[in-house]
Amino acid sequence: MSILQPTQTNERIQSLDFLRGFAILGILIMNVQSFSMPGAAYMNPTAYGDLQGANYWVWILSHIFGDQKFMTIFSILYGAGIILVTQRAEERTGSSSGLHYRRTFWLLIIGLIHAHIIWYGDILVHYAICALLVYLFRKMKPGNLLVIGICLIAVHTILYTFFGMSISNWPPEALEGAKTGWIPGQSEINLEISKVTGTWAEQVAHNSQSALFLETLVFLILFLWRAGGLMLIGMALYKMGVLTAKRTTRYYRNGMLVSFLIGFPIVIFGVYKNFQAEWSFEYSMYIGSQFNYWGSIFVSFGYICGIMLVAKSQLYPWLRDRFAAVGQMALTNYIAQSIICTIIFFGIGFGLFGQIERSGQVLVILALWIVQIAWSRPWLNRFKFGPLEWIWRSLTYWKKQPMGKERK
Repeated sequence: MSILQPTQTNERIQSLDFLRGFAILGILIMNVQSFSMPGAAYMNPTAYGDLQGANYWVWILSHIFGDQKFMTIFSILYGAGIILVTQRAEERTGSSSGLHYRRTFWLLIIGLIHAHIIWYGDILVHYAICALLVYLFRKMKPGNLLVIGICLIAVHTILYTFFGMSISNWPPEALEGAKTGWIPGQSEINLEISKVTGTWAEQVAHNSQSALFLETLVFLILFLWRAGGLMLIGMALYKMGVLTAKRTTRYYRNGMLVSFLIGFPIVIFGVYKNFQAEWSFEYSMYIGSQFNYWGSIFVSFGYICGIMLVAKSQLYPWLRDRFAAVGQMALTNYIAQSIICTIIFFGIGFGLFGQIERSGQVLVILALWIVQIAWSRPWLNRFKFGPLEWIWRSLTYWKKQPMGKERK
């Protein structure tokens, strides 16, 4: 039996790192809206800010090409990572449960710190809780994983369909309370801005309250089913060789074409229907949200196929290497995005929350992309892990991991 140790540089699968880097950078397209604007604006573009001209087109393009797409890929990759890590552990020691649950526990701790102190929109807590459960399915055949994954994803749709169809029977006070979160009044918006741009203690209190809501009610209604189901699909796709660029070029080309032809029309039709309904809470919150909920899965698979096509080719080696480096440091880059954005928008920094329109947010996205693409490869040329990856692995393996690379 071998000793358990983190994946070494020569054992890494570049297609997975490349795809992970693509997803980490893409996630910022949507997350920056939560960093910079009141929370309601993420779900309802009419809730805050100007939605004309350039701002309108930024929202349209980010929704069609970004909303839920990159988080879908990241969820799929997390499921694939569970298979990758546990298979290697079982090959070396015959067991993987201890490693998996230690790894998941420390990710949960990192996520809780991130969510409650830095930014409430954290996804790591949801992944950690789902990982506790989906681990039990890891031995299943790919076909079974796909079916169960799709069924889990559908639970949210069933719940939201029920909510949407029963809304006429809600007590008036319950309906009004729910609407406040969808399209808040000026007093609620001013209160949120004051909390986010206030003292550090006020920011932490706001983060913690919002994070707890996401980790409980929203988790049970949405994240448990979507993230959990996508992790199972990721397990299946990894076993099928889809995520490791092992399928044929024809498979990826056809997969990308078919997925885009299905996914984008569904998403675009959803945009049309929601604007037609004037983004009303009664329609857009529930039934209207399901177009992108499902369409984004097809679009995400199209993105995966496109990235695998590039990974299989000899095209753009510099770009592939840079994106793979971003992906190898995914945890560090994800938390770094939060830290930098809170410095820009929160009271702990420049306090620009609520002041930057959607068109201006594009500059923040581009600047952060340039920084993370530029810094990840030079860091990994000197060190084996990103800073947070090193902490996570050292805690997981109960041993301080060697950080620096031996210079030749």
